[in-house]
Amino acid sequence: MTCGGTRRRILSVVGARPNFMKIAPLVREFARFPAEFEQCLVHTGQHYDPAMSASFFRDLGIPAPDVDLEIGSGSHAEQVGRTMIAFEKVVQARKPDWVVVVGDVNATCACAITAKKEHVRLAHIEAGLRSFDLDMPEEINRLVTDRLSDLLFTTDAIADGNLRREGVPAERIRRVGNIMIDTLEQQRERARALDPRRIVEAQSLPGLARSAWPALTDDAFGVVTLHRPSNVDDRAVLAPLIDLLLGEIAAAMPVVWPVHPRTRKQLEAFGLWAAIVACPAVILTAPLGYLEMLRLTMGARVMLTDSGGLQEECCVLGTPCLTLRQNTERPVTLREDGGVSVLVGNDPARVRTAFRAALAGKRAAHRPPLWDGHTAERIVACFRELA
Repeated sequence: MTCGGTRRRILSVVGARPNFMKIAPLVREFARFPAEFEQCLVHTGQHYDPAMSASFFRDLGIPAPDVDLEIGSGSHAEQVGRTMIAFEKVVQARKPDWVVVVGDVNATCACAITAKKEHVRLAHIEAGLRSFDLDMPEEINRLVTDRLSDLLFTTDAIADGNLRREGVPAERIRRVGNIMIDTLEQQRERARALDPRRIVEAQSLPGLARSAWPALTDDAFGVVTLHRPSNVDDRAVLAPLIDLLLGEIAAAMPVVWPVHPRTRKQLEAFGLWAAIVACPAVILTAPLGYLEMLRLTMGARVMLTDSGGLQEECCVLGTPCLTLRQNTERPVTLREDGGVSVLVGNDPARVRTAFRAALAGKRAAHRPPLWDGHTAERIVACFRELA
């Protein structure tokens, strides 16, 4: 892909792993109209693991990025500052007609600010999501990006309403559905063909491989992911959750836990790691690629997570989801709105009650309007209509 010539130049930005699933269908759809659009894909390199980023690009069929800013890890301010400095040079050199950002990571906010300072039109995919929790860095990123965007592509009517209340003109809001579900539908059968047991065998942490692995039969194992500071940075919060996991939850079923490096660091610092390793029903793995994680989500009896994207995938797949947060920017996934997710925070009593209810209940998929696998088509159709 190159940027130049007379076609409209679209500069799309990815920064961290959650962005990759959102950009893949868009890159593919823009490529269907080579006479109208030239694409330039910028990877800011915010993700902590370059090898994992490469696996996502490969699994999702995303072309190698035209530009890799290699920003790396750091504090929020460091990431935003370094990204703005590097991205400004890219915008000045490539001269895009549109900058497209997705999601709510630091790269999203940094590139949005830079685009507008360079007088380039800005489009935001996943606009209008709100947790109404300003302690979340992602909420700041959402607010800033939406305030600056010329086109705001939303996932659902709740997001539309949030934007209208903030004074965004109706003509700038386009409800197109959830682009992550495009990727889910495109990759569903590839993921289904994977064997959960082989996944955990291949991705077991160094030194933790086993001679015998628990059977991982669909609808008979759980999955855990934890990474948010509100859950892992305070031993008084994290230790009771681990006690519940090693006790009642692991007694009911095997549990697969792809461990975020930062979470492992905290578990070791708090003296909790050894007990987890010693629990035969808890299977610890490295962070997983998209297809592997999708396969486990498809087969899980219950998901316990503080991830936003997994709430959405569980909703469409019908996997009961215990959301280990006090709030969510994705209320359309909650049971009270027809979804499968329950906000349980990090109170073990609430988690226990919701876990028992999930085991007693039945799987029931919920597909909000326009979560149909065709969101990228609607987005590109909007660009084609513009002068």
